[in-house]
Amino acid sequence: MPRTATAAVVPEIGAPFELTGVTIDAPRPDEVVVRLVAAGLCHTDLSVRAGKLPSPFPVVLGHEGAGVVEEVGYRVTSVAPGDKVLLSFTSCGACGNCLAGHPAYCAGFLPLNFGGARADGSGTLNGAEGPVAGHFFGQSSFATYALADERSLVKVAPDAPLDLLAPLGCGVQTGAGTVLNVLRPGIGSTLAVFGVGAVGLAAVMAAALGGPSRIVAVDVVPERLELARELGATDVVDARGDVAAALRVLTGGAGVDYAVEASGNVGALSAAIDALALRGTCAIVGAPAFGTTVPVDVNGLLGGKRIVGVTEGDADPRRFVPLLADLVARGALPLEKLVRRYPFADIEKAVLATERGEVVKAVLTFE
Repeated sequence: MPRTATAAVVPEIGAPFELTGVTIDAPRPDEVVVRLVAAGLCHTDLSVRAGKLPSPFPVVLGHEGAGVVEEVGYRVTSVAPGDKVLLSFTSCGACGNCLAGHPAYCAGFLPLNFGGARADGSGTLNGAEGPVAGHFFGQSSFATYALADERSLVKVAPDAPLDLLAPLGCGVQTGAGTVLNVLRPGIGSTLAVFGVGAVGLAAVMAAALGGPSRIVAVDVVPERLELARELGATDVVDARGDVAAALRVLTGGAGVDYAVEASGNVGALSAAIDALALRGTCAIVGAPAFGTTVPVDVNGLLGGKRIVGVTEGDADPRRFVPLLADLVARGALPLEKLVRRYPFADIEKAVLATERGEVVKAVLTFE
């Protein structure tokens, strides 16, 4: 049966979140109703709200949900009512990349996660004045209840701290996955992370698990750089200077073997590419507005340098997120140093603190 929920609706591009009542469609055979306990606030949510990334409006965003299963469709086998779950992106499960274990590169990733509706075009949410776009990342978790694809769900332990683990569904998965799944830096290598927000700090923490002998954090916020040191960075560089030159000094003129660009700033991306050593690799993680381009010195790439774009850390959430949750439980991924909690009703306060750089990862709580 359909049910009602309180949701943070964005009525139009650039508008603030408005808490209002919505009706959620009944679950289809492969869908699950989740009662939200927490939801991380990600820059992707804010980019969509600002019109930098595609979405219909009005819309309910949120894609780092965590909660308890309330109802399941009859084909759902991976979770049952009462299970604690984390929510992540969705995928078709049938294209070549999904079948090969790379659902983050699903052929239907954009329409499935940003289209505002199910794959068949049907909506999942209705407001007092008509349809509201939902199904954001297969969940739309800025609401007291979410209708989620089974493929978006990851079951966690009964005692899992959902208000801490919620960011694993996107931001932490993206940063850590970029290092562990894509770059896989070898022992004694050098790695630089450009932009140490939640994604960049997740990359720093993942790199600190082993491999690189030098991990360099690059940012303009002194407090973020100090936190990066605390989380495993061996060196820090102020991004307002000549970053590529500073990195060459730190590496004896060689440049870095690996770079993670997590800021979405084209200037930072140019510096990351310039700072690469011969045969070095730059992973692009930060997402600027659609259509953004960056000039590249082609001859500078001929020394075996590579540039690779990364979505969601090239992770399969159902396999990777439990590994991250285990690292958090063992203290190897100190996520608690990034998180600040806000009541759901204070979502605009959380947005403002995030935009001002006062908080690394805001998590909205529903209980």
